Amino acid sequence: MRMTSGCRSRSRSAAPPWALVVAVLLPAVCHRHDAAADAFAIGAADVFDLQGFLDDALASGSQEVRVPPGRYRVHPHNAQHLVLRGLEHVVIDCTGVEMICSETTRAITIAKCKDLTLRGLVIDYDPLPFTQGRITRISPDSLTHEIAILDGYPRAATARLLKYEVFDPETRRLRCLSPVMTRLEVVDDDRFRVTKSSHRSDHHETIGDLVAIAAEHAPGGVLPHAVVCAESENVVLEDIDLYSSNCFGFFETNCAATTYRRCRYDRRTPETEFEPRDPRLRSGNADAFHSTSATIGPRYLACVGRSMGDDGINICGDYHLVMKSSGATLRVLAKRAMNLAVGDVVELVTSDGDRLPDARVEKLRADVPITSEERHWLRQQRMDHDLRTNSGKALVSGFEVTLDRTATLPRGSLVASTRHMGRGFEIRQCTFGFTRSRGIIIKASHGIISDCVLEGCWQAGILVSPDRWWLEAGSASEVSITNNVIRHVRAPGIVVTSMARDGRVAPAGCHTGIQIEGNCFEDVPFPCILCTSTKRLTVASNRFPIGPQPQAAWGATLVPPGDLGKPVVTIACTPNE
Repeated sequence: MRMTSGCRSRSRSAAPPWALVVAVLLPAVCHRHDAAADAFAIGAADVFDLQGFLDDALASGSQEVRVPPGRYRVHPHNAQHLVLRGLEHVVIDCTGVEMICSETTRAITIAKCKDLTLRGLVIDYDPLPFTQGRITRISPDSLTHEIAILDGYPRAATARLLKYEVFDPETRRLRCLSPVMTRLEVVDDDRFRVTKSSHRSDHHETIGDLVAIAAEHAPGGVLPHAVVCAESENVVLEDIDLYSSNCFGFFETNCAATTYRRCRYDRRTPETEFEPRDPRLRSGNADAFHSTSATIGPRYLACVGRSMGDDGINICGDYHLVMKSSGATLRVLAKRAMNLAVGDVVELVTSDGDRLPDARVEKLRADVPITSEERHWLRQQRMDHDLRTNSGKALVSGFEVTLDRTATLPRGSLVASTRHMGRGFEIRQCTFGFTRSRGIIIKASHGIISDCVLEGCWQAGILVSPDRWWLEAGSASEVSITNNVIRHVRAPGIVVTSMARDGRVAPAGCHTGIQIEGNCFEDVPFPCILCTSTKRLTVASNRFPIGPQPQAAWGATLVPPGDLGKPVVTIACTPNE
């Protein structure tokens, strides 16, 4: 184990070759990364029927469409600003085009497309899907904050009790983890109050701190996320700059082999603003990139996600909840739509966290919907409020699943299709961070995380773990985490773990074949690497800070006291022999 204080630097040219080409061809509109003040005239935006333009061009038989450069204000129809549906072998070039969404609902829906490329588009919102202000008063019990909204941001009546974050006004970085808020009260057009559920000793909000909170202006209805790709194959999103979103930035579901190349989800800089305002504190309200139920995993190449309200990347499937088992037959409550199919190989995890050998689905039929007794049991579980109370009606449909072998699966066990877990994902040369959550979280197998930078995360830089709280599958096999730089995080830099329903560490075998090599850690508390529940684990040639390090604030409860000062801690793991 080599101990060193330095990590190799990653060279980045001031302007990559593609940017130079665009700058030559479109000097009046290019503004991607150089923050040129003359990119667009401040405030200039023409109303443009982008949907109509593309529909006409595609109806004429064009397979390659170039949208005229410019900044365009686009209005939504059916809560979507642009819909691309059923397209095959089409390239849409939006280089030099900025799309200003006029309502805080979805920017783009891509559905049932194959071999579609969308490139060069800049997306932003006016009004923004969040507002910003300054704390002007704090109650004596520290639970209530009064906020004065800053110029240029949505007014108090649009604020929503979601994603409230507090920032240091000097560094413009997070002051503390996101408080749990229980009440929002509008004082007048320029002021509102928020109340926390409790005060934590590690929360040190002060008068003068800056805040961001979600805001909504969508008279035509709301659909979540900015760019959504659904039930599509071989879609390429290239050089897309996204500056805000009401929820996830880029979201895909039930897709195969989506490629994200040089896509960016970050705070807009003052130099490129279309309206004078105090600098933005965050990019969007939740994950930068989120992939669920992909049949072939996504590829993220040289992408960026910073200052968002949650994770940089989340790749996952769906767990369905086992209510009882008898021999080879299970009663299962489906999480949303049932995605198991006859012939699918399924992951089976007991309520104690033990991963059983995979099985195959032989029969599947609709069964009795959720019962009152099952609802009562759900309310007692450790999981997300909407799942536990079924307020989102995600666990309503009952199914009888017959496997090709017997399996003892007590109530609270989990089953998931390995066909819908993002198998074969790639994350290369990406940058994520400055978030209250994780840089990268993976619940998928046969994938690569390589040559990335994870910086300024309040939780793990990279987390590999299934998630019972959200019923997000699954366990990981044959995942390589190599040559990444992880710096300035407040938790172990790389965590591989799995938990039982009661919060205990799961036994070895939940994950298999995990390789962690050549990674560099700077200003990361010990342990820098924390691994549990893994067979065939390789940890080698990583570089750690020299000397005693502070204890990680997150994940430390898993570590035996005698191991807190070690750079690498493994629990319930076996080495790769």
